[in-house]
Amino acid sequence: MNYTELDRRLVQVVPSPRQFAYQQLEFYAFVHFTVNTFTGREWGDGTEDPAIFNPEKLDARQWARAVKSAGMRGLIPTCKHHDGFCLWPSRYTEHSVAHSPYQGGKGDIVRETAQACREEGLRFGVYLSPWDRNNPLYGQGKAYDDYFCAQLEELLTGYGDIFAVWFDGACGEGPNGKKQYYDWERYYALIRKLQPGACINVCGPDIRWCGNEAGDTRPSEWSVVPARTRDTEKIASLSQQADDESFRQRKISASDKDLGSREALREEQELIWYPAEVNTSIRPGWFYHPEEDNQVKSLDTLLDVYVRSVGGNGTFLLNIPPTAEGLFHENDVRRLEELGDALREAFRENLLEKAALSASSAQEGHGVENLRQDSYDSWFQTEEGVTHCVLEAAWEKPQAFRWVALKENILRSQRVERFTLEVRQGGQWKEAYQGTVVGYKKLIPLEGLKGDGLRVTIQDARVCPTLAFWGVY
Repeated sequence: MNYTELDRRLVQVVPSPRQFAYQQLEFYAFVHFTVNTFTGREWGDGTEDPAIFNPEKLDARQWARAVKSAGMRGLIPTCKHHDGFCLWPSRYTEHSVAHSPYQGGKGDIVRETAQACREEGLRFGVYLSPWDRNNPLYGQGKAYDDYFCAQLEELLTGYGDIFAVWFDGACGEGPNGKKQYYDWERYYALIRKLQPGACINVCGPDIRWCGNEAGDTRPSEWSVVPARTRDTEKIASLSQQADDESFRQRKISASDKDLGSREALREEQELIWYPAEVNTSIRPGWFYHPEEDNQVKSLDTLLDVYVRSVGGNGTFLLNIPPTAEGLFHENDVRRLEELGDALREAFRENLLEKAALSASSAQEGHGVENLRQDSYDSWFQTEEGVTHCVLEAAWEKPQAFRWVALKENILRSQRVERFTLEVRQGGQWKEAYQGTVVGYKKLIPLEGLKGDGLRVTIQDARVCPTLAFWGVY
């Protein structure tokens, strides 16, 4: 197969409506909260007494407000972690909030969180661990799958619209010493039936795990990848199998850096749209530990992960763990506010609005002026057959540049394979960046470079390239 045939096949792969909507959320929260918060453990073993669970000051609105202050657009609580303890009053187990002192056994933290999200304009999702170290049915095949699907149905039908169902691949022994073979296809079918707009994440067909929990990212993150990357059993085998601190710090291996370049896909027969999610915790642990109060990630670290994830064609899932009182710690809240302020300030004014624009090639109806609006209703596209293009922005006076944002029209797939960014200083063009992937969004730091012009050269594309937006800040 020559490259022309390959390229035409690659650009036939596009996001589903649910995947497209999900990527536009960009940044959203995990909230890890369960009996582990009261035992000081990361992974419970299912023998915990529900009597220990009593977050007397729990305020889901505080969670939602703090998450929103950081610029996040959704929230996913751990409705049930590996210990099997349910944050809602499940009809199918006594290992739940209904058998705890919280609100006299009348509480439903999932409902409180869903309501708080709606009040603050956040999307609401659910995490439900397939591994249950409490339930005796675990490891008994269909009997456990029946139990798991019954709980999944409770979550999918009792709490309004769900934007994400988050599964990890943890699969250890249950209380009977047996392991369970998860019937993923049955779980997926139930979600599609009850919440057709929800993305199924990580061990699921819609959003893939970036491969680590440390916030590490690939220099080139492709969304068009081999269908075999969706193999849930493979994902499960790579996921955390024990409470291991070193796993949380593991980086992406060198052999796993390129999943979707033209060269990587040349021999692949089946391709899918499968964007990456980057996840990490604001603290070393996923659950709250008071000894980590002074180990909240720095603003610079969080900004760096944001730029490499959201600005690297992925999404960013940041975990914030509540205290045993049921509140985000003041240090975490402060850092989220700082992060939101920094992001809003960084991308407040698009300097491109005052620039003169030109392009070496443009298709009729898809000219360079379309780049001023961050919209998929209009976009820039070169003439048919043109895969090399030069875009220029010019200002009357020199500008101080901190960031450049580029977005492809991913509704027409991912096309750009290689590009450069140059700054004009004193009449001379100087290269500032070499890149590969653009995709949904590419953020390029320019560290205060000054100039009166910027030039983006798309050096190679699969077919005629598209851009939905160009931001200069």
